[in-house]
Amino acid sequence: MEVAFYHCTRAKPLNVLPALAEKALGAGYRILVSVPDSDVAEAADEALWTYRADSFLPHAVASGDEADAEQPVLIASGFPTANDARLAMSLSNGLPAADTPFERVLLLFDGDDQEATEMARRHWRALEGREGVTRTYWQQGERGWQKRS
Repeated sequence: MEVAFYHCTRAKPLNVLPALAEKALGAGYRILVSVPDSDVAEAADEALWTYRADSFLPHAVASGDEADAEQPVLIASGFPTANDARLAMSLSNGLPAADTPFERVLLLFDGDDQEATEMARRHWRALEGREGVTRTYWQQGERGWQKRS
């Protein structure tokens, strides 16, 4: 599993979410957007609906029924596998369990939020040397995302 840390310094994670989701959908991924609560789920839903006037990102907030399985992008609390996603985007500052089927996890965290930044650092350290896990760190710069060591 690849865990990519996205340090959002020029825009909030909710503003970054649609562009990353669009790119991942274009690469053929089904996506789970993990949120901490219903307020963030509603905000993520709104962000995906209003991303661009000329764009449509097919998605839904998890309802707990069979319709969840059909969603290319599913917004849900935790890390359910209802839509067979292989890519998870975490707005909850959490990571899925090691035995989940996700190939990639993107942890989007707000660089202006000290608590979120510290949590991301703890996750980074906890994943160091873990078998089967690779870590990457991306920081938002003037020219877009820059991969850092």
